[in-house]
Amino acid sequence: MPIATPPTAVDGHHHGSSKGINKGQSGLASASSIIEEISARRTKAGKLVAGVAAASDSDMWKGPQTGKPKAKRWDTHLSKESLERKPCTLKQAARHLKKPGLISLGGGLPSSETFPFAEFAMKVPIAPHFSEQETLENGQTVTIGKYDVRDHGAVYDLSIALNYGQSTGSAQMLRFLTEHTEIVCNPPYADWRICQTIGSTGALEQALRMFCDKGRKDSVLTEDFSFSTALETMAPLGIRVFGCPIDEEGLVPEAMDMLLVNWNDKERGARKPHVLYTVPSGQNPTGATQGTERRNAIYSVCQKHDIFIIEDEPYYFLQMQPYTGRNQAEVPPPATVEEFVSSLIPTYVSIDVDGRVLRMDSFSKVLVPGSRLGWVVGSEQIIERYQRHAEVASQGPSGFSQIILYKLLDETWGHEGYLRWLMNLRMQYTKRRDALLTACEDHLPQDIVTWIPPAAGMFLWLHVDYTKHPHSTTKSLADVEEEIYNSCIDSGVLVARGSWFLAEKEKPMPGLFFRVTYASASAESMNEAIKRFGQAVRDSFGSK
Repeated sequence: MPIATPPTAVDGHHHGSSKGINKGQSGLASASSIIEEISARRTKAGKLVAGVAAASDSDMWKGPQTGKPKAKRWDTHLSKESLERKPCTLKQAARHLKKPGLISLGGGLPSSETFPFAEFAMKVPIAPHFSEQETLENGQTVTIGKYDVRDHGAVYDLSIALNYGQSTGSAQMLRFLTEHTEIVCNPPYADWRICQTIGSTGALEQALRMFCDKGRKDSVLTEDFSFSTALETMAPLGIRVFGCPIDEEGLVPEAMDMLLVNWNDKERGARKPHVLYTVPSGQNPTGATQGTERRNAIYSVCQKHDIFIIEDEPYYFLQMQPYTGRNQAEVPPPATVEEFVSSLIPTYVSIDVDGRVLRMDSFSKVLVPGSRLGWVVGSEQIIERYQRHAEVASQGPSGFSQIILYKLLDETWGHEGYLRWLMNLRMQYTKRRDALLTACEDHLPQDIVTWIPPAAGMFLWLHVDYTKHPHSTTKSLADVEEEIYNSCIDSGVLVARGSWFLAEKEKPMPGLFFRVTYASASAESMNEAIKRFGQAVRDSFGSK
């Protein structure tokens, strides 16, 4: 049978779990009331006027932050490179473009007359009718013209989106993301800000360079098994990575505290970590989700040791329905936007009283990865340093992506429509996860392979009991992993090897693991793939 299931993934009524996780965001204003306040603020402010390269920041659209403290400063945590960055001269000069009657001979911004795009049209779903079939039959056709602002009184058009902009991204999208963050996260300190990114991988690379210096032997703490691309980003930057023990809820705060209390720079060959990189929801690769109490405990450890947290949350909105088991009654899904937002586990940003969190978010997992559009949330100081880097690196996300998503999210769906899209996505991923779990129950040798149903994300982490291998005393764990992996490839199925995700590559593997995903294959294909994987395990272990 599968090993014990975490309370985040399983409905306690059906499984008798007493260790429930409080998922509700108590203490936050209701989503509906915040959406109403946002609508009222927009009405009072009037039409947003933001032209080419318009300067903007989140403070322009945040609600009152009365009674909230200011974030701590992080000068001692920042790298020499980050501290030495100065504002980009040309980006600063572009702030004068909004002056009425100004004739610009200063910046090399091409005339929109030379842009070879007059108009785009796209067909999108109308909330809450999100299926492909409904979109094809009854979807809304949205057009985007070059001069919609001038000719039709629009807020955003191609003449603005396709020209140069500020590193924060367009004011139009920044407004939507600021409001979205207020609805979902509502940081408990006053001076929080947002900057748009080219996705979380690029954002992570910038963040690591902001906080870590190779010359001072900086190191980063993360889960024992961590996102392989993140590890591969850190390695060439000269950053040492140290893994922290995990359980079914991810990082273990007591183990993390013990590691830091007993830290010895000389023995470790690196400074005591001052940065934690974590994927709290549907962790990649293990699928573990940190509950509310666990996040609070980890945050307290970070306060104790003055650790800055890089919170990577691509799967935050892929928190699924509890897994009730085969042929069991399903838990009713959230019926309203209010219920949906209340059901989400609070983010680290939601409990961040110090401003010690940089949250990385993205549209890659919830809309389209090809948009290469995301955003970071952090304190004014941290976001300002991030902007200075972006000004001379990515310069901000693509104008194509920004205007397409603005038209969909802001003009077509609005905040409530987008949240309903995320509610729909929850049910889609719940169905996919359950199909994969059914395939595992049907086809895997459960005396050898065990798993924990994930509560969020895209991945299932399969533990193969290496000690039961007939040649475990003569054949290395790495050899068995290689054998099973190659057998899978030969039989036409691709799985991810656990060793790819080991944080400290020089350490021996603590066990034999494989990561599988339920994100894209059909239920029928997943069933066949798991059947083939199960046969590869049986062949290696000599079992029936």
